[in-house]
Formats: sequence, C-alpha cells, structure tokens
Amino acid sequence: MLALLAGIATPAAAQDLSPRAYVITPVHANAVTVSDVFNDGELLFEGTVPITDSTGRLNMSAVTLYHSFGFFGRSANATATLAYGVGTFKGTVSSAEVEAYRSGLFDSVYRFSVNLVGAPAMDLGELRLWRQRTLVGASVKIVAPTGQYDPTKLINLGANRWAFKPEIGLSRRWGRFVLDAYAAVWFFTRNPEFFSRNAFVPGTQSQTQEPIAAFETHLSYDVRPRFWVSLDANFWNGGQTSLNGVENPLTTQRSSRIGITASVPLTRHQAIKAGYADGAYVRFGGDYKIASIAWQYSWIGKP
Repeated sequence: MLALLAGIATPAAAQDLSPRAYVITPVHANAVTVSDVFNDGELLFEGTVPITDSTGRLNMSAVTLYHSFGFFGRSANATATLAYGVGTFKGTVSSAEVEAYRSGLFDSVYRFSVNLVGAPAMDLGELRLWRQRTLVGASVKIVAPTGQYDPTKLINLGANRWAFKPEIGLSRRWGRFVLDAYAAVWFFTRNPEFFSRNAFVPGTQSQTQEPIAAFETHLSYDVRPRFWVSLDANFWNGGQTSLNGVENPLTTQRSSRIGITASVPLTRHQAIKAGYADGAYVRFGGDYKIASIAWQYSWIGKP
C-alpha cells in the first residue's frame, strides 16, 4: 500500500523560501495577502516501501493577515494564514496504479516576529527617514492541527499534530542589494492516530518525528521602490520518523531547493508577488516544482 506517503505527500514545512521575511514596516501597518501555490513533482521513498512512479500534484489557495506593532520598543509583527488545498497523488504498487484525491483545509499557520538589532518601532514618518543596514530578528512559527485529517486514511492535508519553528534571521543591505540568512529548527508533537482503525491497522498507531534543522538565504535587488527580485536557496536536514516507537532511519530528510521571487507594485496599496522553486537536491520526500502567485493589499491603520 501507499505506506509512508502521508509523511511526504504534501510539501514539507522545511521547504520555506521567504525573502525579506524580516523587513521593517511602520507600526499599525496591515496587509491582506491572497495567494495560490501549485506543486507538481515526484515522491521519493528511497526503498522504504515497494512503490514506484510516485507523483503528487497539489494546489493550495491561502489568505494571510498581517499586522505590525511595537513590542517593548522594537519593531514586531504577527501573521495568520488559512489555506485550502486540492491534490491528487499516484503510485504504482505491484504493477497496479493507486490514486488518492484529497481536498480540504490545511493546518493553520501563525507567526510572531520581532527585531532584535537595527530597527526600533517607528511610525510612517520616522520610517521614511530611516535607512536599513544590518538587522537581526527572531521569530516563532506555529502550525496548529486544524486541517483536514482522517486517521483511517494515509494521505491527509492536515498533520494531526502541532509544529513549532523558532528562527533567527539576519538581513544586511548594501545599496540596492539585500542579503538575508535564516537559521531555524522545526519541532513536532506526536500524532496519536497515524493511519489507524482501518482494514490494515485495526488498532491505533502513534507516529513521532525528530526535529528538522532548516537554513535559508536570499539575495535580492531593488529595481525601484517596492519592486524587487530575489534569488533564493535553502537546505534542511533531519525529520526521521518513528512508528509506535520503532525508528526508521531511511526517512531522514536531507534536501535543498533553489528559486526566484519577484514583487511588483501595482498601486500605492497593492502589489503582486510571483515565485518559482525547484529541488536542487532531494534525498527523501517530495521533489516538487513550485509556482506561486500572490496579491497583497496593505494600509497603515490609526494608533
């Protein structure tokens, strides 16, 4: 059967490519972003199961809310994202093709970020006079188990567990160039009902996953104000899974992606962001080609 597919069918959280994630905005800034991300590619099992010609095609539409504020005098912001996905996954088992279709909500995502060095909380007037040099920020991302999950099925859009990603970020500007570098670790709680109570597993199974170390870097260039282009790359390692306490070292992930992102202003309040990424090296997991498009509307609220 499609064993282990649940763990790598959907795009891994460690695959984030987010240029200018620690950009400074004035306090009381708000934004609504509507995005669409299309994933298409292979699923690599590295001999862990007798599955060949495994592919996945997944489309995700999301809405993200953003708000900036002062936090003990430092520039800070918070975001919340809710996404809906539709996907088809295929694999050949014993010369028979097996296909699964899923649609539903992904797990909701929340992020809090604060600047530690380089930028105090500023209003719009102060920010216009400020010039970025070196910024150091920290953030924590939380993925809540609110998505579509059926323990009797192996493939789900939700993970039925919590995930936490503490991160430290560095951003340095030289003229029109901006270099970003982030280092983070993903931590996961236990999934107490992994592929359970069905014709193959009458009881309940518990799955755990080791932390994943993730590194990300971006080099972007300002074509003109609010119009920039970025070259992106990341690397992640870890994530070995255990089922009912039995470790499977073959599930360790060690992969890298490269991509490009562009943000183009439309009006004073609106912008379009587009991106494309592909696997530079994928040892285990989803080797997806990822294309994304997003529309953002932003404004400054009153204190």
